[in-house]
Amino acid sequence: MALAAALLSSGLLLGLPAAGPSRDETPAPVAVAWPTAQRAALPATLPDGTAYQPIFFTDAATSVGTAPSPDGKQLRLLVRTEARLRVLRSLPSAADPSFQALTGSGATLAWIESTRDGGLSLWTADASRARRVTTDIGTFRSYRSENDLVLADGQAHWTAVDRSGGTELRSVALSGGPVSVRSTPGSWRLAGWPWLVDGVTDTRGAAVLRNADTGEQRRITRTPQAATDCSPDYCRVVSIDDDGWSRIELMRPDGSGRSTIAEGDVNTAVVDVAPLGRFEIWVRIGSNSDLTGNAELLVHEIATNRTVQISPDAGQITYRSGVLWWTAGNLTTFVRHSLDLRTIPGAP
Repeated sequence: MALAAALLSSGLLLGLPAAGPSRDETPAPVAVAWPTAQRAALPATLPDGTAYQPIFFTDAATSVGTAPSPDGKQLRLLVRTEARLRVLRSLPSAADPSFQALTGSGATLAWIESTRDGGLSLWTADASRARRVTTDIGTFRSYRSENDLVLADGQAHWTAVDRSGGTELRSVALSGGPVSVRSTPGSWRLAGWPWLVDGVTDTRGAAVLRNADTGEQRRITRTPQAATDCSPDYCRVVSIDDDGWSRIELMRPDGSGRSTIAEGDVNTAVVDVAPLGRFEIWVRIGSNSDLTGNAELLVHEIATNRTVQISPDAGQITYRSGVLWWTAGNLTTFVRHSLDLRTIPGAP
């Protein structure tokens, strides 16, 4: 499932089957289904002509992302609103810099920064400045998930690989100080603090949810011949039916409340399961998807059991912390669109 989401997020849909059966053939468009939800469109370039790549949204119109300097000598980390740009960090392009796992809580942003010579470090920023918190990151694990780096209770939490190939849960106060390291056998990732989920390297997927604070463990009901991934509230089960078509289902971790979300020529669109505990994000693959890399982007609302069309032709699909964004157009001429799922009416 993670591989499928990564391919979709990169706009790479290779070796797709011909069109097959699918549920909910005529979903309502987002403007009709959720007219009050906050949406925005962002040009792909900044006013200085440089290409902008968002990596986090605080709301539909405010994002944090990267862009080179006009001379190409720096990579900038920027906060972008409709009215202004603010530079958080600027690093020499020659150092191969990257900004990973960017997340936020309240007025605080946090990310893992990487350079060729400086290695990995954890940074935070507020309205006034950016500061380095620690360089004690370990072998950082990234799953293209909103939970790769989690802020909770005044601390940052992430996972790393320990020396035996198991998992380290690392935590540090946002104000700085020593990093707490707890090791456990197996491959685990954060699934929303304080929960961890296993099965990262298992083709069958997750089998256990574990509370990092209390030690509580919840066994997950798995299905033969299917891949399962879970949040604390829901599990997504992806399987292939007897005719070779995909099926996406949701259930509670104990196996109850199981329902089919989509069938046919469909695929998962993001790594995270049941965002906000309210939605499941997926795509329907069309006849031109193998040429364009784009697909029909849909969101299933769990409480109402309905599917809403977000875009008929979306690429570069990404979700973080309540905001979904994607591109419309081809690889050279496109506009980014965003939808704040938190502003859709309904129970939080």
